[in-house]
Amino acid sequence: MFFLQGERPSFTPISPILFNLYSECLTKEALDGLGDFKVGGQIIQTVKYADDLVLMAKEETVLQGTIDRLIEIGRCYGMEMNVEKTKVMKISRQPTPVTIKIDQKQLENVKCFKYLGSLLTDDGRCTCEIKSRIAMAKAAFSKKKNLFTSKLDLNLRKKLVKCYIWSIALYGAETWTLRAVDEKHLESFEM
Repeated sequence: MFFLQGERPSFTPISPILFNLYSECLTKEALDGLGDFKVGGQIIQTVKYADDLVLMAKEETVLQGTIDRLIEIGRCYGMEMNVEKTKVMKISRQPTPVTIKIDQKQLENVKCFKYLGSLLTDDGRCTCEIKSRIAMAKAAFSKKKNLFTSKLDLNLRKKLVKCYIWSIALYGAETWTLRAVDEKHLESFEM
């Protein structure tokens, strides 16, 4: 999301740690007192992993203000936001585009994106994620079909399928809210 301006020091083993500290100081200062997005009673403003940052807000104006403040503080740290890599998505039963800008440039509205291996969609449902997981599991099965249909002991083959195929299909399943149609997709894959 951000890159440093000017000369970049060469990579050292401690570079990722320094970047994380730098990034944490930046976001703490920029987001201090902003946002009231609650999940399970906890105020959540960001989800961070490595150099990825997800900002959350209930209202478009709050998100724009948060981004503006993040850019302002980032510039004090010698950092610029990468507008090309920054996307916006409104999650709602009736999703509509939002107008969020960085330096007068409109951010791209997306209907879905992959974050930490899971597919997030603007309708907040998990149907696309389930279909994607099933497709990945089928592809993994077909790559090892000879192994899974070999003359190995049936119990061993079942264990291999559970280990190598079902782990792909059910990655992130603990976060899914299943509807009847989603359950049918999973049941049809199981057969």
